[in-house]
Amino acid sequence: MSPAPISNAPAGAQPKGLSRENRPVATPDRTLHMIGNAHLDPVWLWPWQEGYQEARATFWSAIQRMEEYPDFVFTCDQIVLLSWVEESDPELFERIRERVADGRWVNAGGWWVEPDCNMPMGESFVRQGLYGQRYLLSRFGAPATVGMNVDPFGHNAMLPQILRGQGMDSYMFLRPGGHESDFRQTLFWWEAPDGSRVLAYRIPFEYGSPPGSVDGQTEKSLQTLDPRLGDAMVFYGVGNHGGGPTKANIESIYRYDRMGSFGRMKMSSPREYFDEVLARGQEFLDGLDVRRDDLQHHAPGCYSAHSGIKAWQRRAQNAVLSAERWAAVIAVRDDVAYPRQELETAWKQILFNQFHDVLPGSAIETAYDDARDQLGEAVSIAKRLIVRAHNVIARQVDVPFEDGTQPVLVFNQHPWPVTTDVEIHYGSTAVGVHVVDADGNNVVHQSTQSQATTNQTSRGALVFRAELPAFGFRLYRLRPGPAPVVATDERLGALSVSETVIENDHVRIELDPATGWISSYLDKATGLDVLAGADGSTHTQVCEDPTDTWGHRVISYAWPGEAMELVRIKVRETGPLRSRVRIERKWGASTLAEELVLDADSTVLRVNVTLDWREQAHLLKLRFPTSLTDPTGTYEIPFGSIERPVDGAEEPGQSWIDLTGTIDGQPAGLTVITTNKHAYDVSPSEGGPSIGITAVRSPVYSWHDPRLLTEGDVYAFQDQGAQKFSYELVPHAGDLREADPTRRAALLEAPVRAMLESSHGGRLPAVHSFASDGGGAVRVTALKGSEDVADAPSTGGADLIVRAVESRGERTVARIELGVVDRVLEEEFGPHQLRTFRVPRDPAQPVVEVDLIERPLGDEAVGEAAGGAEPEAGTTEQVGPAPEPGAEARRSAGVTATGPEDAAEGDEPAPTVS
Repeated sequence: MSPAPISNAPAGAQPKGLSRENRPVATPDRTLHMIGNAHLDPVWLWPWQEGYQEARATFWSAIQRMEEYPDFVFTCDQIVLLSWVEESDPELFERIRERVADGRWVNAGGWWVEPDCNMPMGESFVRQGLYGQRYLLSRFGAPATVGMNVDPFGHNAMLPQILRGQGMDSYMFLRPGGHESDFRQTLFWWEAPDGSRVLAYRIPFEYGSPPGSVDGQTEKSLQTLDPRLGDAMVFYGVGNHGGGPTKANIESIYRYDRMGSFGRMKMSSPREYFDEVLARGQEFLDGLDVRRDDLQHHAPGCYSAHSGIKAWQRRAQNAVLSAERWAAVIAVRDDVAYPRQELETAWKQILFNQFHDVLPGSAIETAYDDARDQLGEAVSIAKRLIVRAHNVIARQVDVPFEDGTQPVLVFNQHPWPVTTDVEIHYGSTAVGVHVVDADGNNVVHQSTQSQATTNQTSRGALVFRAELPAFGFRLYRLRPGPAPVVATDERLGALSVSETVIENDHVRIELDPATGWISSYLDKATGLDVLAGADGSTHTQVCEDPTDTWGHRVISYAWPGEAMELVRIKVRETGPLRSRVRIERKWGASTLAEELVLDADSTVLRVNVTLDWREQAHLLKLRFPTSLTDPTGTYEIPFGSIERPVDGAEEPGQSWIDLTGTIDGQPAGLTVITTNKHAYDVSPSEGGPSIGITAVRSPVYSWHDPRLLTEGDVYAFQDQGAQKFSYELVPHAGDLREADPTRRAALLEAPVRAMLESSHGGRLPAVHSFASDGGGAVRVTALKGSEDVADAPSTGGADLIVRAVESRGERTVARIELGVVDRVLEEEFGPHQLRTFRVPRDPAQPVVEVDLIERPLGDEAVGEAAGGAEPEAGTTEQVGPAPEPGAEARRSAGVTATGPEDAAEGDEPAPTVS
């Protein structure tokens, strides 16, 4: 007797020859797109060297599964993993190329790594896609069209615009989950402040699965899925340390598909799923909810964990942005080859260390030895390029000989005019020196403490006021002897300082001798005092912090703490230019020194901080209590800003945070600008609302609850030792735009550079600007050489790439002067809009608007100003527009850069150029 036919498949391997199309009629009417993937953390509880090997092992496993199962599809993100395999295993890489060509290996994400999506600068998110997408185009002929950041702990609100600018129309993420966020949707429109939209999909339950049957993964995914959605994606495959889909995973999908247990189950890709969603029609798409906010919160402790990586990252990002600006100048002016490879190496070190377990501080201790070295390489490359460029430029400046003097060139890398104090060390003389400009006019200056602590008299130090053109330089000169007697303070105003009062013609700042903190900050012009009556004892708050490295389940770190003990207040420096008062505190074995610096003509107080932290499982909040009522809180995010509630929540931010409200009915506010810190709160209290900065946390490295620390074991605690950072207090009359915090932050984080120079002739004048954005609402964020080699070798192999963003939420026309190529861009920008242009050095060649991976937009070049003839469209050879999978479905669904309902408004007028 022959055996009876099988009804429901047994556990284990799927019997051969069973039809998957003959499902029970009762099968749930939905299709589950089973997304095979292998989330691989290149660094986390292991060093990057281990991740390097695991990428190769995981990818071989995926290729082998394809050979065994003809319909198996594998989805890969994090382009760095592909690059590692390409350089270490050419045979495997060629197999991957073959599978990409037949559609079974799907590249998604398009970014170099899955980075932390809150703390990197806006330009870093652009570069994640610039290098990731261009890699995919050059190796596989097509970019990713679906964004994929499954594991980062939050996502800033500007990402939809960046994703659209990189050719991606959709986005997949996991965190925050529905239990830790204010929205529950699985599928929704995510809209950036400029109106750009992507279809966002929150992965239900998890991005990976155990190696056995997928029934548990599928059941838990369905439990967290929006039941109105119908068809959905379920992710499976062993992850974190790689691995990918297993035979048991795949066999169980076949089994449960045939049984109809969960619905139709198909091997699929994210692109296939999103295209099916888009094909449902406009009525369905219009019915989706729209999210106009960031996606938070998960693991708020990561905004402050490991101060070192956050400082190294910020330093490296600023250094490389400066280096590529100066390198572009000498490429298009002086025929110096644009150093693409060096800059790419530097950027990839930065991007790699923005990975979501490195920059957030959640990796093992030894990972930060590697991160420090890799980011140090990026900074070293940047410094070499900057010094070379400055010397190429300096030798062309006309510096007349003047006996006994020392010429000084000061370079400003920011594309707006800057007035700033410059410290310089020089070969000292017995009679001292004074500072003049190129015309011999005296420049206000004063002596400061030299970095050289020695009885040698060969080095001195001073600080002087430099007035610098936008992205350019100015020549100064040190002359021997004291300055002629002139009323130098009349130019800046009176300045007085003591241990309790710092005052100039603009503000009066009073220090409480009992607490060592500000009790009054009076703006003389407005009569507003944003710190009147503030309780200085809350400025430093030390709390025991037994939370894990991530800060899981933390909502706020704004708890009452113990104040550090005041040690002394000391006046360190005074003169016609600035005053400097040092406040020293201690708590336990830790010390805090804050040096308050006020210029004679400024309303802004800068504070330079040295913190020597020796506490374990503790945190320090720096708090700034105000006298404001009914305030709103605003935080800087990449390329923009966002309002958040005044509720004490621990929030991520870039370089500034603002509280704006009223004082006795009059609008007023306080902006706090920081370097290296990203963890903030705005908190209500009986004594007045306050701004908080989490200056330091010291959890155990890579400690994840619910694991408990075991008494008697030895643990390494983070942030032990000295660190430095700065912040500024910027009071204003109710409009934070008056404080111009983003530009102030850029100067605070990336000071101008002064260099000693010799005398020689030259064709450049003593003051010169290479580019300017005018300092208005539209800010140039990048000025670099093109990634594609320029046709004309006389331009150093590069055209100029210029990127700018509107920063005030206004529609405006910007004038961007590009003296380095003798051109002017006059552009209309929508609110919060980010635009990029390729500007050839040759004025006969047209300016072309490009996307964020530097592909031309549309078919027409930018028109010429003054009614000139329309030029022909520019072209690039290496990376051109590529057809996108599913493009026709997206067009029919009305998915545009500004979303379906705003498509017509998203068509910006063509910019003009003169």
